[in-house]
Amino acid sequence: MHINERRSLWRRLRPYFTVFDVPLALIIGALLSVGLVTLYSAGIGIPGKVEDQLRNIFLAFMVMWVVANISPQMMMRIAVPAYLVAVALLVGVALFGTIKLGARRWLHVGVDIQPSEFMKIAMPLMLAWFFQQRAGQLQWIHYAIAAVLLAIPVGLIVKQPDLGTALLVVASGFAVIFLAGLAWKALIALLVAGAASLPVIWSVLHDYQRERVMTLIDPTSDPLGKGFHIIQSTIAVGSGGITGKGWTHGTQAHLEFIPERTTDFIFAVFSEEFGLTGNLVLMVLYLLLIGRGLVIAGNAPTFFTRLLAGAITMIYFTYAFVNMGMVSGILPVVGVPLPFMSYGGTALLTLGLGAGILMSIQRHRKLVQT
Repeated sequence: MHINERRSLWRRLRPYFTVFDVPLALIIGALLSVGLVTLYSAGIGIPGKVEDQLRNIFLAFMVMWVVANISPQMMMRIAVPAYLVAVALLVGVALFGTIKLGARRWLHVGVDIQPSEFMKIAMPLMLAWFFQQRAGQLQWIHYAIAAVLLAIPVGLIVKQPDLGTALLVVASGFAVIFLAGLAWKALIALLVAGAASLPVIWSVLHDYQRERVMTLIDPTSDPLGKGFHIIQSTIAVGSGGITGKGWTHGTQAHLEFIPERTTDFIFAVFSEEFGLTGNLVLMVLYLLLIGRGLVIAGNAPTFFTRLLAGAITMIYFTYAFVNMGMVSGILPVVGVPLPFMSYGGTALLTLGLGAGILMSIQRHRKLVQT
């Protein structure tokens, strides 16, 4: 092969290998690095955690790369099938799902999968497509239909029960509905209706979900039982002080007082070892992540891509806000991981998929401009 032919081949292949949005990739890389450092300390005595997470990161980056190469036009074409398949899988879980730890959340198809994770992306894809088809002629009935499209999978997820995932799906779906132009008057009316329906919501909650709310209000009422998780995590967060106890020197984590310290409560480990200073740095990274997502959404060339990018960004915000809130004792424990830091494969793949969508939107905006 001649040199000119090799150069020509590279020119053709180069766009497929330069798909990452550099600012977004750097922010995600920084969060993953912080997560690995924290996971090493949290996982001392638990062999294989860091190695497994490195594999998860590799798979997430592969998913990110593949999705970043998919055009937004292709995403529009697969939006409806993706939503229908995800709903069908949720129905399959309700009928034939595998029960683990008292919850029916998994479907066995050779391997166990958790369809509710797919809905975190399928939901905003569907609603963004729905509003794109009616851009410029939206009426109240369209918002009502969108609410029904959102309520169907959320109801199936709540029934499993999986309140944390249901919350994330609601956040991503509502973000699309709001960004599509939902009037403030309608939003206020929804908030009032939501407040008025709290007694009904309370009556349909499972006993353990009610206990979580009551434990949030007064964790000392059952310090060795239901309140143990919140009490120990808040002790860890507070004991870090300004600069923390130092990497691998967190006593709450290494004496195994912090529950689920490599997954949902990894923020407690980080806070104890790196203190307020580390928390401020971490929050800056999440603000940069959310800010970059909003910039991509603001610069998106179509109604569909603006709505989709805004919803993905809202997913990241909800993940971080809810996790830090529950670990700090200001929100109930609902099992939401800290994005790009908590150990886990499924959530990391979902986050990588979302990042790939953002990168695809940014990349194809540049291609349109050139």
